Amino acid sequence: MTKLEELTALLVNEINDFNKGIEKLEKINEQINTTKIKMDVSEYKSIIEEHQKQMAIHKDTLERFEGRFNAKIEQAKIYPTWAVVVFIVCVLLTMVSISMLLYK
Repeated sequence: MTKLEELTALLVNEINDFNKGIEKLEKINEQINTTKIKMDVSEYKSIIEEHQKQMAIHKDTLERFEGRFNAKIEQAKIYPTWAVVVFIVCVLLTMVSISMLLYK
């Protein structure tokens, strides 16, 4: 009988300790739920704003480069106009002279 009483007393003590642990955990849980964490994002906002300014500058630079590049492409010619005219005239004169030689 004494062993049974000792075991029940031990179980009661363990149950009481368990309940105390649960109560402590509940208090800690309530404190965690009521605690609000605030983040200071002002530093990140300034970094992001500075990055946005830099990106805008880079975008403007690229747009100006693209505009100049497109203007150069539109003005670009493989051969100058005078060279094309001289070539056509030479070809025509050559054909005329060959045809005159063959005709005679």
